[in-house]
Amino acid sequence: MRKRRVRPLKTRRPKISLEHQREWNRPLAFGVLPAFDEALKFIKADSAALKLEMQGVQALLEAARKAPEPDIKAIMEMGEKLRYLEIQSEINFPEVQWKCANGMADLSKAVDRYIIEQRWRKEGALDLLMERIHQMHVVPDVVPDLHPSFDLRVTFPEHNEKQAPTKPRYGFVEPGTYLVPEQTLEPPKLYKDVFHTEERLYTLIMVDPDVPDETNNAFQSFLHWLQPNIPLSATSPALISNINSHSQYIPPHPQKGTGYHRYTVLLLPQKSHINVPIIEMNQRLGFSLREFMAKYDLNPTIGGGAHMWRQVWDPVVSGIYRDVLKSEEPMFGKPPKPDRYADVKGKNRYML
Repeated sequence: MRKRRVRPLKTRRPKISLEHQREWNRPLAFGVLPAFDEALKFIKADSAALKLEMQGVQALLEAARKAPEPDIKAIMEMGEKLRYLEIQSEINFPEVQWKCANGMADLSKAVDRYIIEQRWRKEGALDLLMERIHQMHVVPDVVPDLHPSFDLRVTFPEHNEKQAPTKPRYGFVEPGTYLVPEQTLEPPKLYKDVFHTEERLYTLIMVDPDVPDETNNAFQSFLHWLQPNIPLSATSPALISNINSHSQYIPPHPQKGTGYHRYTVLLLPQKSHINVPIIEMNQRLGFSLREFMAKYDLNPTIGGGAHMWRQVWDPVVSGIYRDVLKSEEPMFGKPPKPDRYADVKGKNRYML
């Protein structure tokens, strides 16, 4: 008699986020491990001492601000010390670390902002982004230099040829990975973790620097997307909204016969509100990002966000040229090798 195979029960981790919050539970009940209980007591006592110190610094800061001739440098130093004490007074609590690790960080709190920023900077996400950007020569081909100051994440529908067509499931795109044109027909969803509390303005730009320029035997850029004056802060929603009302998104369309194209998305910090005319379709090819940044005083070396992915031609691109660009699809290839013997091929080898 054949034994029936017992399949393990499928378990699913519950959704945990700011919308679906969970409470931290002690891994050990009180009294099971006295050392753990003492550690929690020490953390609470240390936090109370730091909060008491914060009160003293806060009083000194308020007095310095009310002085007839405020010492700006001293005020800034005390403000930074106050921020440091606030972070240190909360950072060692297990529930704070647990919430930040499980998608429940509250970025209105200094300690949560600090933890999320340090994770982004030190646990590989920023390193991977900068590795791909330099490895694939986005710097210096697209911008001369780049120093992101916040985490920008890009999502597109996941590609699965075997899956039945249903509501698309969006997934985060790893910097530098390959996508297919079918995935990028619609604008991506952009998510951010910004670490400044005040509202600042940014310009969203997406370019393809790898379009062939036949006239100059070189490459030129195509502007796919432009949206200036996007307000962002630590407490604004993680999903960036209202970003397709200016120079609207044009799907990537790598030309047939070319290599991979580096689609680069930048969120560049603005110094103030800027008035940018809509870039019409006939102005997008040959777009100069460097000239645009110089004109509107946008500097990627002082912060902002960045992302990039790669694509190559497939038959979907033909539909983009037909339905979106409404132009004839170009095709490129290597020039034919000259035939050194073409002039003698039709002649007889031997003369009698």
